[in-house]
Amino acid sequence: MLRALSRHRWLQALLQRTKDPETLSKIHALMLLSGAFLHHHSPGALIAAYARLRNLPAAHLLFQTIPQPNVSAWNAILIAFSRHGSPHRVLDLFRHMISRNQARPDSSSFTVALNACAKILDLGAGEDIKTRAFDLGYAGDVFVCSSLLNLYIKCGRLSDAVKVFEGMPKKDLVSWTTMINGFASSGMPFETIGIYRRMRLEGMEGDGIVMVGIIQACAGIGDVRMGRSVHGLMIRHEMRMDVVVETSLVDMYAKNGFLKLAKLVFQRMEIKNVVSWSALISGYAQNGFASDAIWLLIDMQICGLQPDLVALVSVLLACSQIGSLILGKSVHGYIVRKLECDRISGTALIDMYSKCGSIANARALFDKVSARDSISWNAMIASYGAHGQGKEAYLLFLEMKEAGLKPDETTFASLLSAFGHSGLVDEGRYWFDLIVREFGFEPGEKHYACMVDLLARAGHVEEAHELIKSMVIQPGMTVWVALLSGCHNHKKLELGDYAAGKVLELDPDDLGIYTLVSNVYAAAKKWDKVVEVRRLMKKMGMKKIPGYSSVEVNGKLHAFLMEDKSHPQYEEIIEMLKRLALEMRKIECTLKTEFVVHDLDEEVKERILCNHSESLAFAFG
Repeated sequence: MLRALSRHRWLQALLQRTKDPETLSKIHALMLLSGAFLHHHSPGALIAAYARLRNLPAAHLLFQTIPQPNVSAWNAILIAFSRHGSPHRVLDLFRHMISRNQARPDSSSFTVALNACAKILDLGAGEDIKTRAFDLGYAGDVFVCSSLLNLYIKCGRLSDAVKVFEGMPKKDLVSWTTMINGFASSGMPFETIGIYRRMRLEGMEGDGIVMVGIIQACAGIGDVRMGRSVHGLMIRHEMRMDVVVETSLVDMYAKNGFLKLAKLVFQRMEIKNVVSWSALISGYAQNGFASDAIWLLIDMQICGLQPDLVALVSVLLACSQIGSLILGKSVHGYIVRKLECDRISGTALIDMYSKCGSIANARALFDKVSARDSISWNAMIASYGAHGQGKEAYLLFLEMKEAGLKPDETTFASLLSAFGHSGLVDEGRYWFDLIVREFGFEPGEKHYACMVDLLARAGHVEEAHELIKSMVIQPGMTVWVALLSGCHNHKKLELGDYAAGKVLELDPDDLGIYTLVSNVYAAAKKWDKVVEVRRLMKKMGMKKIPGYSSVEVNGKLHAFLMEDKSHPQYEEIIEMLKRLALEMRKIECTLKTEFVVHDLDEEVKERILCNHSESLAFAFG
């Protein structure tokens, strides 16, 4: 008996080392001749050996020759089909196994079956398997529960996953990892970090897969400090950083504006894939570095990689920022030729055409999009609004309703904004009232901000102020800034002074808001308050970044700064400005020097306005 057991173990070891079909066939024959095949675990080991050599038909045929396969053989064939990507076959075999009652399923049987359910998102089958597993005493089995967690998370049943997880008497790295990445992929960054901290408190160290989930969570909530801590931990513990981990780091740093760190990680990557390039391109575009995003796309193609839709959508954003219509059209052509224009890229193209001044192209593309969702409609309504075509925006809104799409909060914000840019005050009042009465929305801050802006732009600043006082929610920064801007434009300086105070109370961190406050005080000749605001800006470490204006001429983009003399055709530009100034005087059109917010002579103010970047770009164009 001892000799037979020794022979069996020797054959088992030999099966695991076998790497060619011919040798495996000889071992199979030897097992049949020697009687070793009759040993309890031998059929399962032989099935597993055939499966490892990717001979699934032979493995299945062998299984079918066994008169009464035990659980070891059943598990071997279930695992074989699972590893070869046949989840439906796994479930068919599992059902066959339990219907015959030939073998009692064990932890491995239930684990493989639940994993198959997760792959095809079959929650119903998974629940049946869970019930049977728990009835047979596997409710606390760490492998079964980890597979169940994976199933619930992939099927969007995170609350059920939490119940199973909290009920597990023992949790291994797989179960912790499953929950961490489950929360991360479900857009719950705070919960992701919370469960990671629990894991560390229980003495469990994470691996690279865990770190990817944590890095994604840090990116989601903007906690770069913790992200850098995780990055440092991985370096200190010499964890293996593959392309997935490094790409997650690039994405985290880039999304939160730490572009130097993102680029540093990117440059040190030994292997870069399309996702890595797209993460950095997206980071540059979203942080306003349009030229860098475009050059990165070019470098990516030089390296032999074809950009995906994520990279191209980011470059479309960059085109929108610099107003490069020709490059935007080129990207559009690439998407049509090489990829498929889906709803996301279609919406990005509509936005690009609109921001590059081609509202006709934006509408033509919108009409071609077959599967338009509310985002596409909202983008087009917003595009009309940005171009001051409020009536067209309104007609499109009505068309959207007729198409059976229910307007959402963004739709109404876009519509009210369009009314504001077109001076359609009555329409704005009417639809703002209907938001609650007909559509059941409670107006949010962005709707109040749009309505205040609409009224204030039209000069109804007192009415706008009354609307603010009637708000059931606390008015935020955008609402007060909208009122302040209207007060500034219509010289309602007393109310503007009050609004400026409210804005400063909210402690803004945007330089443009402080500049507007300063402008209101300057318009009221309150130079002491102007000095105070400037001092506050300086104390906060704010420095005004010079604005620029650009114009595209014959496919080339020309950018101008205030009093910019660097352009080779500067003298011709100045001559054109003089001619325009002369024509303006003939029709008694005067410069509005009150918008120059410094205590200077009128003549100096006029010269500043004539050398404004916008004037230089306009004259050159």
